[in-house]
Formats: sequence, structure tokens, C-alpha cells
Amino acid sequence: MNLAVTTVSVVVLLVGMSFGVIGGLGLRGTLRRNRFFGVRTEAAMRSDEAFTLANRVAGLPTLVAGLAGVIGAATSLALRDAILPLGVGVVGMLAIVLAGAATGNKAAEALPEPEPTLPAGCAGCACGGCSLVKR
Repeated sequence: MNLAVTTVSVVVLLVGMSFGVIGGLGLRGTLRRNRFFGVRTEAAMRSDEAFTLANRVAGLPTLVAGLAGVIGAATSLALRDAILPLGVGVVGMLAIVLAGAATGNKAAEALPEPEPTLPAGCAGCACGGCSLVKR
């Protein structure tokens, strides 16, 4: 057994499982806006609604990408460190997850800009401060 191929296979297996979990959370809409996981483009990070939409759209491709990585790594380990299935799994995993992220970003861009929140006390009191808020 080649230790380098085995190590890379295990790493790809773990990354694929992580993509599967992230994709499942995104698909269900339970992935909260954060700095580390999910679609984190400028459009997706505008609001919680945009983040949830982007990750719902990208959820299924991310889940499938994780499955591709797991299958490629498991096949490589089962065939005693075969490099071809590992390479196909890694390339497939990366291509699918990037396509899903691009689709999720386009969905987030399609959402209208969120309305700015008015400062406390600006409920039509005619104090003149509301004119300073950019709309």
C-alpha cells in the first residue's frame, strides 16, 4: 500500500463527508450564515434570506459533490490505492461544488437589495434625521 495515496484518499473521504453534511444543511435551510461554510459570496452575505436561498440552491450540488468525493476515495482505498478513481472523484467533487456555488450566487444576486433599517425613533416624527438615512 502506498502511504501517500492512502493519506490523500482519507483526506478526500473526510472532505467529501463534510461537503455532504454542508449540502444537506443547506438543502434543508438550516445552515446559518457564518464565516466558514456554505456559499459566502458578496450577494449571499447581504442578508440571512440571501444566504439561506443561495445555500438551498447550492445544497443538492454540494451534497452530490460530497458523494462523488466519497465514492472516489472509497474506490481508491478498496482497489488498494488506485489513483484513477481518486483523481476522478476529486475532479468531479470540485467541479460539481463550484457549479453549485455559482448557481447559488446567481440566485442570491436575483434577490432585491434589503431595505435599510431606520434608526430608532424614526417613525415619522418629522425631526429631519430620517432624511440622512440612505434609501
